[in-house]
Amino acid sequence: MTSLEEERRNVPFECRGCWHVWEEEYVVRHAVDGHGNECRIWLRGGLPVLPPSPGAVICPRCGSQQATTFPEGYLSRHPELIPPASPPKPDESKLRSPVKYPLFYERIT
Repeated sequence: MTSLEEERRNVPFECRGCWHVWEEEYVVRHAVDGHGNECRIWLRGGLPVLPPSPGAVICPRCGSQQATTFPEGYLSRHPELIPPASPPKPDESKLRSPVKYPLFYERIT
């Protein structure tokens, strides 16, 4: 007789190449066979995958394999790390130099 339990996990990642932060959802199946042996099966989209670990995940933005993981629930405690859905609007004001012009230059505004 075997027992089977399933749980959903959201694992946060950060790319060390482009610093993109994202989360991926996994289903983890915990199974125990009739002999008392335990195992975990990690699934994404219904297919078995490697457990999340540095180097096992590819960044969706730049394709780098240099991603690192955060503890589960880390992004819910640090929402400032989640990038906005759209880029911020650029500042329309003119740039002004803090450096004073020498007297012999003609200043054009």
